[in-house]
Amino acid sequence: MNDGANPMRAAQANMRAPEITRFYKTAEAREADGIHALALDGRPARTPGRNRLAAADPALMERVAEEWRRQGETVNLSDMPLTRLLNAAIDGVACKMEETRAAIAAYAGSDLLCYRADEPESLADRQREAFDPALEWAAETLGARFNVAAGIMPVAQPPQTLAAVRAALDKVDDPAALAGLSVMTSLTGSALLALAVADGAMMPEEAWRAAHVDEDFQAERWGVDAEAMARREARWREMEAAAAAAGAVRRI
Repeated sequence: MNDGANPMRAAQANMRAPEITRFYKTAEAREADGIHALALDGRPARTPGRNRLAAADPALMERVAEEWRRQGETVNLSDMPLTRLLNAAIDGVACKMEETRAAIAAYAGSDLLCYRADEPESLADRQREAFDPALEWAAETLGARFNVAAGIMPVAQPPQTLAAVRAALDKVDDPAALAGLSVMTSLTGSALLALAVADGAMMPEEAWRAAHVDEDFQAERWGVDAEAMARREARWREMEAAAAAAGAVRRI
């Protein structure tokens, strides 16, 4: 995605604050008028954009409250992936729902799952095993049938296939859920994996493994890079939080 046009990245750019001294004693999710919001010492918590930190799903907000409760003497936003995602959803995505849907849909035109290795055969077999379930789900649930090719040359997708993906995205009208889809798509390189997780057709762990089939294959052959694995673990925490947000509203 183009960072300048990506509402998620634009909002996240305003959230990269350093650690701050913990300024509250209690954190809890409170319901009022059908909205569940974070309260710190009984007062409404705010996003960096000064909006109320809230969501429609009570379980989601309880997880946010737990992120705040587990902080020690300092508040470390890098240890609060769901809070950061909701901040971005409220301050960015909520104002640019159409742009966010378009950015996710753009991935479907060159989705990770549609590009396969022609050799070695063992890698091609692993890709089929990891990728095909999501493609089958897309065909059966969305009516979207994707073309698959070996190699890196671009493969065109049928207009009706891309339209079916966009139709699925148009049904997601909750900013937190759409933000979750955006993050999962960016992290995996696949709009289809993100949509399948949001629909409950795939577990987040399953989609994560699928997205890293090539990387894991190379690690088995050449060894594991410790720094790369640490970065991957950090990205997994973002993926897990995004899956929780996207799955909170299943309307695909």
